[in-house]
Amino acid sequence: MLEEAKEEFRAKVFTLIGAIPPGNVATYGQIAALAGAPRHARAVGYLLKHLPAGSSLPWYRVINSQGKISFPPESDKFSEQSELLRSEGVQVQGGKVALRRYQWC
Repeated sequence: MLEEAKEEFRAKVFTLIGAIPPGNVATYGQIAALAGAPRHARAVGYLLKHLPAGSSLPWYRVINSQGKISFPPESDKFSEQSELLRSEGVQVQGGKVALRRYQWC
């Protein structure tokens, strides 16, 4: 039963992330809450960290509750996420996104 619940959560998370429109972002906690598991933001991060290679899921649209990119600023992933968000018209300044302007829902 527990494994079934994990798979259901995983499916909901991936569906929700896939629904975030271009030019918008969501937070890990927001996705967890919408998936029916508030306070499980870290589980959302874990799922994104372990996406299958070649996944088309827009993982880069998910940021932390402070509006920040969670990768270290000097990392390749930080640069990649910043550039992908910018390519969709999201302003990223100092690794931060204005949630009031760009947050989905």
